[in-house]
Formats: sequence, structure tokens, C-alpha cells
Amino acid sequence: MAPSDVPSASRIGPVPGKDELLFLPLGGTGEIGMNLNLYGHAGKWLMIDCGVTFGDDNAPGVEVIMPDPDFIERRRDSLVALLLTHAHEDHLGAVPYLWKRLRCPVYATPFTATVLRKKLEEAGLLGEVPLTVIGMSERFEIAPFDLQLITLTHSIPEPNAVVLRTPLGTVLHTGDWKLDPDPLIGDTTDEAALKQLGEDGVLAMIGDSTNALVEGASGSEAEVRDSLLALVGEFKTRVTVACFASNIARVQTIAEVAAAHGRSVVLAGRSLWRITEAARATGYLADIAPFVPEKEAAALPRDKILLISTGSQGEPRAALPRIARDDHPHIKLVENDVVIFSSRIIPGNEVSIGRLQNQLASMGVKVITERDHFVHVSGHPARDELIHMYHWVQPSIAVPVHGEARHLYGHAELARACQVPFTPIIANGDVLRLSPDGPEIVAQVHTGRLAVDGTELIAIEDETLRSRNRMLRNGFAILTLAVDQSGRVLDEPQLSAPGILGDSDSDFDLADDIIDDVLEMISGLPPAQRRDDEALSEQARRVVRRGFRDRRGKNPPTEVHLVRLS
Repeated sequence: MAPSDVPSASRIGPVPGKDELLFLPLGGTGEIGMNLNLYGHAGKWLMIDCGVTFGDDNAPGVEVIMPDPDFIERRRDSLVALLLTHAHEDHLGAVPYLWKRLRCPVYATPFTATVLRKKLEEAGLLGEVPLTVIGMSERFEIAPFDLQLITLTHSIPEPNAVVLRTPLGTVLHTGDWKLDPDPLIGDTTDEAALKQLGEDGVLAMIGDSTNALVEGASGSEAEVRDSLLALVGEFKTRVTVACFASNIARVQTIAEVAAAHGRSVVLAGRSLWRITEAARATGYLADIAPFVPEKEAAALPRDKILLISTGSQGEPRAALPRIARDDHPHIKLVENDVVIFSSRIIPGNEVSIGRLQNQLASMGVKVITERDHFVHVSGHPARDELIHMYHWVQPSIAVPVHGEARHLYGHAELARACQVPFTPIIANGDVLRLSPDGPEIVAQVHTGRLAVDGTELIAIEDETLRSRNRMLRNGFAILTLAVDQSGRVLDEPQLSAPGILGDSDSDFDLADDIIDDVLEMISGLPPAQRRDDEALSEQARRVVRRGFRDRRGKNPPTEVHLVRLS
């Protein structure tokens, strides 16, 4: 069906029919991050996950971005619940920002619920959000859906696939997963439950596509532990391991490596403390010695510390970038210290990570990445693991999600090779009807992105952010112009242009030239336009912009402050 042939949501009604089973991603399909998925049946919607992604150079001043929930917000009376698959930010990080728009019950397993409670507390929502804790592998009902969790492995405790049973068929929503025979944290994948599900019959599998182009298997966390154990043993100075704060399996690995080498573990970064406290509160990291606060690191010998730090993606406010800028109050790195990047590069972060690694190298710090040594395994399934999953589950429909376009197409190709009859490629906003006769996109709904800008939540296309981007790239210009009632200039116009004009002689000359252009323009205007504030301001604005464009190749946002005196 061509996009022009697909009806809008307003033409299919506000809720799904009793004889319909719909899947609708509002975020996380065609991109990595911001997972927000809806399942519709019998007049109701169920949301699975509600996550964020993080800002980059394209959104200056913005740290957190999330899907726009407008579609389901308008239908929140039919939203029965939000079910969280696990505690990663791209799956639950938007809950504190968006819950007031949704006002639905929230369901999560113990560790995920503990992480979420802390976020809700910080947002002042702890006593307001109805949060139900469900057990691992539990089967429960949120009408009209019969639901079951299936334990998987990932890089964080308690990752779950969700089984949705309806009279129209069974759906497996995988969430994030991998097949790790020795995950160090939590149970192994419940292979028996997946095989039984396949024997019972699965209409559709909605699946993780992140590593669909990666051959082989993702690897085991235990293998990373053994590799890091040998690597850290080579150094007799301070060693820092940068990883994702939420990768509790990696924290366990690093802690075991530290203990084997007689080192104390220092945590640098508030998010690391929050996530490890949640892990200990729910029974994880039980055999790990207490972590050392970063303010106590200076008191320990450099060869007796193994530092775990946030900031592996180059996030400016995270611990490691602050250390690299010599802007951290407690931790310093010196020549011959070692920093191990035990993480992958998230697409889009290449520049910030490269900048960070160059800063460290310029300090004389030895930088080790996954290109240099075996220091990381992914939490997502590579092609061999996807093949295993399809052989177990045997769905009639495979819907690739959680990946960019190339990942989705690679996943669909692999599913077809595994004899899956239907492999639709969809985008955020596509309403996909799931049916034994085959899937069909029956509507397209509004999607968008919201940005946390200071204390405000605004659309990513908001003029505020567009203007900020233009100013970042072109600077901005302000012309102050004082005229009398007839439009005669009373004093020398003042021109300032932060980001374009500095203190050099050539900059002063440029400002004078543009002011001369403005004065010449005004002298040539008809009297009626000189007396018209709006017309005079607009003509002056155009002259200033043209002056910077012609002489500097810049096209800055320009404001004219017109003062008319009697």
C-alpha cells in the first residue's frame, strides 16, 4: 500500500475493534532509542516501554529526547497500562516526563521498578504513579490482554520478553535480548519457554534488530571478565573502565577483576551509584565489596584502584569527560594512566567519543577500545542468535524494530531465510494490523520528538531550537536604530554580532561597512516607508543579513531594535 493510500488515524477511529490486533510504534523503529510501542485490541491499548535518547550537536542545549505521545495521550481513556521490559533509559527513561500525559498504571519487575521509583521520586511523582511489581516469568492479565513474561539475557538485570495472547493470535515482543550462557547477572534465557511458545503457535514476533547485520554471536559476559582480568593485570597504575552505567553485568565483571588484582572499585558518576544501589536493593551484586566514593579515591594508591566511570559516549557532563577536561573535583588522571572503553559506539556519538579519546591521549593516558582488545560484548543478538530465536518461536510474521533502516532490512532478510512468511518493514506511526492472512498497514498516525530544554518539554522542531541551531552555526546580529518620527536617523546605529564579530580591526571595518549600507538604504526609502516601523525594521534586517552573507558567508538570525523618538 502506498503512503498516500494509507488512511490517517482519524479515519479508523480512536480505538481498535474487537476483531483487530494492532501494533503501533511511536518510537524506536527506524532508530535506536526512544522505544515506545502500542498494542491495540478490543477497544484498548497496551503500551510497552517508554524510553528516551540523548541529545547531540544537532540539538544544542538539549540532553534528553523522547517520542511525542500525542496519539495515545488523546486516547488515554483506552490505555490500560504501561509495561516495562527492562530498566535501560531507552525503555523507561521517558516515564517521569510523560506519565502525567498518560496517567495509566505501570507494571515492572522488581529491579526495573526499583530503578523507576528513584526516577519518580526525583520528579515528585513517587506517590502518584500506580506501580505494580510483577515477578519474573509471571503470567497475568491486563484486560483484554493475557500477558506472560519470558526471561532473557541482556546487559542489565531482569530483561523480559512479553507474550501477548489474544483470540486473534499470540505475539512475542522480545524487548532487548541476547543469548548468553554465562551472563554473570541473573538467569539464562528461558529456552524451554520459548520453544513451548513456538509449539503452541505464534502469530507475530516483534524483535530487536540492533545487531541484525553482525555475523556470529554477541559473546558472553564471562568471556569479557576473563579478558579484562588479563588486561588489567598488565598495568601498575590507575586504571579506569568507562561503560554504560546501566550495564550491571559489566559492573559485576569489573568488580570481580578488581578483587582478583587487589584493587578497590571507585564509582565516578551519579548514575552509577543510583543503578548499583538499585541492584543491591534487589539482590544483585551481593558478593561484591562496597564501592569507594570518588571523593576518597585520592587517598588510595594509584595501583590499588579500579575506577568505573560514566561518559563512555563522550557526554559532556558525565564523569570521564569532566576528568579529561581536568574539571572533576576529586579524580585526576596523569601520564601513563589507563582508560579502557568497555562499550560500543552508539551511532551518532562518533565525534564526541573521538574528541574525548583525543583529550585523554593528549594527557599521556593510554586509551584502549574494543578495536585494540576484547573488552566488550553487545547486549543485543547477532545473526546466529536471531536464527536460534526464529527456529524456537516459528512466527508467521516478523516485525523488525529497535534499529535503523539498514538493521531493519537486514533483520527482515534473515527472518525470510528462517522461513518466516511475512516480514513487513514499518516506521514509527505505522498502524500494523496483525492477522494470520498477513500483516497490513491500515493507518499512519502523527509521531514526533519532544526535547527536555531546561525545565520545559518542547517539540524538537520548535522555533526555539531551530533558532538556537541557526545561531550556533551562523552567530546572530542585533542592530539598534534610533530615528525620529519622519524616519531621519538621529544617532550612529549600533551593530553587535556575537559569534561573527570580534575585536579585530577587520571586524570593526565590517561593522562600519554594514552600518553604512543601512544608512544608505534608509536615505533611499520613500517617506512613507521611513515612517512605517515594520517596513523600516524589515528593510534594515535584510541589509544586515545581506552584508554578513556577502562579506563573511554567514546568514545570521538578525533582530532590529527600532527606537522612534519624537
